[in-house]
Amino acid sequence: MTTSLAPRTGSTAPVARPGSAAPVARPGSAAPAAPARPTGPVCAALPRVFQDPLLEEPPATGAPAEDRRRYAALVTGAQDACQACPLVLDCLYRAVVEHDVAGYVGGTTARQRVEIRRLLGVVVQPEDFDTLAGVLGGSRPVDHDEVLRVRAAHPDETLEVLAVRLGCSLSTVKRHLRRERDQPSVPRPVAVRPSRRQVLEATLAVTRPAPRGHQHAA
Repeated sequence: MTTSLAPRTGSTAPVARPGSAAPVARPGSAAPAAPARPTGPVCAALPRVFQDPLLEEPPATGAPAEDRRRYAALVTGAQDACQACPLVLDCLYRAVVEHDVAGYVGGTTARQRVEIRRLLGVVVQPEDFDTLAGVLGGSRPVDHDEVLRVRAAHPDETLEVLAVRLGCSLSTVKRHLRRERDQPSVPRPVAVRPSRRQVLEATLAVTRPAPRGHQHAA
């Protein structure tokens, strides 16, 4: 969708008649102010995009085409918002180095941030929101292997449905799946945090499209 700067249909813009003088701005009249640049997080004004469950949990390969199209549209909208946000670099650094969060943050998806951490040798433990918030309450603890078994048995079900099957919270299911995803070739924690420049360079290495000559390389 493109944005047009032309006047909308039905608007009354002053037009100079033949032979008449062009309109002159009145003395003391203020010129139109330029649109203010955002100073806070742009995502806070777009909850329908950034808090959409589909953006937090991407559709599986076998998901309906409509879900995949809507996910692509959400990612595009989130990417545009992050590029216009003055805090994007801060969000990116914290989401890579300090906190393991879900969803689209700092111009990256959760899967991309896993790859960025592997390049940097950074290990971030997932936030245990269940323990902090006490959401388990009287529910029974969920075994890690049980979560993986139920996920493998029902690969097309949403994580919300899996949480109901397991009798736990949605964040518990996500935490166990992130743990399983990050286990292969997990690097050792580093003593020194990477710089912002290093995080940005690793991000570009993960998110930039590969050159055409290398796309089909073995």
